[in-house]
Amino acid sequence: MATTPTLNERSQRLADHMASTAAALRIAVHQTGNGGRVLDCGIAVPGGLQAGLALARVCLAGQGDVTLVPGDIAGLPCPLVQVTSDHPVLACMASQYAGWQISVGKFFAMGSGPMRALYGKEDLFDHIPGREPGGPVAVGVLETRKLPDDAVLDYLSHSVGLPPAKLTLLAAPAASMAGTLQVVARSIETALHKLHELKFDLGQVVSAFGSAPLPPVAKDELGAIGRTNDAILYGGRVVLWVQSEDDMLTEIGPKVPSSASPDFGAPFATLFQRAGGDFYKIDPMLFSPAEVLFCNLKTGRSFVFGRTRHEVLHAAFFA
Repeated sequence: MATTPTLNERSQRLADHMASTAAALRIAVHQTGNGGRVLDCGIAVPGGLQAGLALARVCLAGQGDVTLVPGDIAGLPCPLVQVTSDHPVLACMASQYAGWQISVGKFFAMGSGPMRALYGKEDLFDHIPGREPGGPVAVGVLETRKLPDDAVLDYLSHSVGLPPAKLTLLAAPAASMAGTLQVVARSIETALHKLHELKFDLGQVVSAFGSAPLPPVAKDELGAIGRTNDAILYGGRVVLWVQSEDDMLTEIGPKVPSSASPDFGAPFATLFQRAGGDFYKIDPMLFSPAEVLFCNLKTGRSFVFGRTRHEVLHAAFFA
């Protein structure tokens, strides 16, 4: 009898296709000394839009689709990164969420992708489905400006209980075409994470759609972190189809969008500077899309909360 492929196996198929079309994607495939595979999507290579779309799909473990569609910011052309999923909790929370801080010697990266489900040590997995203990392969995405070496592969190999030869890592800095796109593809993920923080049962979320503007690539990581955060905080729009109670949605809804935070309204770079360069001093309730629409399948009613701020995006992207 056929078995359902794991999240990691789904991502592995997508990564294999990327490796087989590396030249067209402007990416590079490396084999580490201990047998691991690393796909460079924007560190020592240019990468591009197609590499970014493929990278985002790997992050979602093939459980969501990512496309670019036309958009504008205050009259200027600005594509939107559009994400759809009929399995949003698995795609975004069990896989895409960057919940694994990977620190090995001088190497540091935020780790996302379905290798997190194989590792399964984050508290988040006590509240959502998706743990994959004993899976056959591991695939991870690293936001970093430095390619992972043998020591990083050894650390991850030990963490997930697989030999390095069964690991595939995809890496790109935020300040690259692919890296910028894959970060902005997290509009749904930020909405679901905010709902989880508000103690909403994510099992009620059936399907999801999200979009956020793709900013110009910044020249450094700090600039890229600012622009990609602004894209979602001030331009992200998410639709969630849920099986819930109207009273619950009207109670929790106003707390979900980024406008619920007192920090809302200033570009992320300004907030980061105000916080003395300490990311964790910024109000964690800020990190969510600008606008969220709930479509309640139980009652047929819809509820919308939040607002976009294109003037903030114009200043952050084009000033």
